[in-house]
Amino acid sequence: MDRKSSRMKMMGVVMAMTLASSVSAETPPVVSLSKPNIILVMTDDQGYGDLGCHGHPFLKTPNIDKLHAQATRFTDFHVSPSCAPTRAALMSGKAPFKVGITHTILERERMALSATTMAEVLKSAGYTTGIFGKWHLGDADEYQPQNRGFDEVFIHGGGGIGQRYPGTCADAPKNKYFDPVIKHNGRFVQTEGFCTDIFFDQALGWMKSVQDKKPFFLYLSSNAPHSPMRAPDSYKQPFLDRGLDGRLVGFYGMIANIDDNMGRLMQKLDEWGLSDNALLIFMTDNGTSSGEKVHNAGMKGKKGSPDRGGTRVPLFMRLPGLTKPGVDIDRFTRHYDLFPTFAELAGATVPADYTLDGRSLVPLLKNPEADWSDRNSFVHCGRWNKKGEPGRWGKGDVTPESRKYMNFAVRTERWRLVNKEELYDIRKDPGQQNNVASQHPEVVGTLLAAYEEWWGEVRPLMINEEASLDVEAPYIVQYEKQKAAGGIPKWIKPNLKNPIPYAPPADRSSAEHEIGIERKSE
Repeated sequence: MDRKSSRMKMMGVVMAMTLASSVSAETPPVVSLSKPNIILVMTDDQGYGDLGCHGHPFLKTPNIDKLHAQATRFTDFHVSPSCAPTRAALMSGKAPFKVGITHTILERERMALSATTMAEVLKSAGYTTGIFGKWHLGDADEYQPQNRGFDEVFIHGGGGIGQRYPGTCADAPKNKYFDPVIKHNGRFVQTEGFCTDIFFDQALGWMKSVQDKKPFFLYLSSNAPHSPMRAPDSYKQPFLDRGLDGRLVGFYGMIANIDDNMGRLMQKLDEWGLSDNALLIFMTDNGTSSGEKVHNAGMKGKKGSPDRGGTRVPLFMRLPGLTKPGVDIDRFTRHYDLFPTFAELAGATVPADYTLDGRSLVPLLKNPEADWSDRNSFVHCGRWNKKGEPGRWGKGDVTPESRKYMNFAVRTERWRLVNKEELYDIRKDPGQQNNVASQHPEVVGTLLAAYEEWWGEVRPLMINEEASLDVEAPYIVQYEKQKAAGGIPKWIKPNLKNPIPYAPPADRSSAEHEIGIERKSE
């Protein structure tokens, strides 16, 4: 069977699916799903515990909590311990080391050009695709999202707004969270406002413009609440009033702002008649960077850790007719499972010669008790320094081999092996309080052998390890060239035509507020 025939057959299977509606568990109507719009919202450095619905003692997130109540929740969903690796797994459907990503900087954030992306696969099934916010998979042109399957591109550079590191990883010079310069379809524009508001504004405007044309994939990847800890004053004030330090004030202020923007998104989906055929997903890219001492949902570790707190994140999925409100799925799942999930729902065909590490979550969404075979899954924090690089990046351990047995973990449904000598029975001990390695040496041996085999597979694929850092930063070069040639035009904010006034809550840290309210200027 040729690829076209195979794709059409798969599309027919998906279009014929009849699934129980989320409206009633007792008398579910039959719903036929056909190419749902897909909206993936992923925040940066927000952990599992940094949500009201996950028990935070004072941070209120009523809009995300509302989605949590409406969604099917994966409660043992894991990503990578840091930014670029998670993004690579999402986009490629593979473990990040397999597509060359072992770090967030030093050219090791560039996703291998041989990787097939989620956006490319969805486009093959008739989707239009857009990315808004953070890319962080390579700043040179050939690595940029417009060359990896995205039709609409509205992003900052580097790993964060204003970042600059040796090599190509860099944003526009002197960029800030307020009024940032953003690269829009290859040209820089000067925006006005706070970065998260701007990314949601642009995403909503694009969604409105394409909603009647073809199914869409909208990837909204905010840089917040990543450092530096900047937030609008109105969002910081409630946390200043609690006496929190400056870092936490900015961190929680950014999350409160994200929550309001999620409310705007959900309101627009309802208003524009898109909610019933949109898979809406909320997740984050790694464990918390700042909130672990306040509330970490009983977990050990944070961003950059191979422990559970470094990799376990929220995953809320809402698609009427497929997901069911308030259902928790506790099976062990990973970030690279989203690629085949989206492909199945879209009726898309993954190239036959492209091997995925993930598996579709659709069977679990249809039946949380479905068979879900156990598997070994691997985490490595990477982030070793750069051989031959002067200064801070050339110090200490500088090769993958020197870090092979440092900051890694092997996970199954039951076990988590950390750094060779720590073994935890996650089902009995989710907080990793009791090391049972001495009681189960056979398990340690089995998981270590699996890790050795995996390392042997991924080590030759770390293609960025020898990349030179003696190169120009494309964003800086292109920005300066455009500025000299004609300047940086002002961004035209989309007109969403909604007169409902917006006012931030008086005390976001302790009071609920209206859900889904809008800004006055729209």
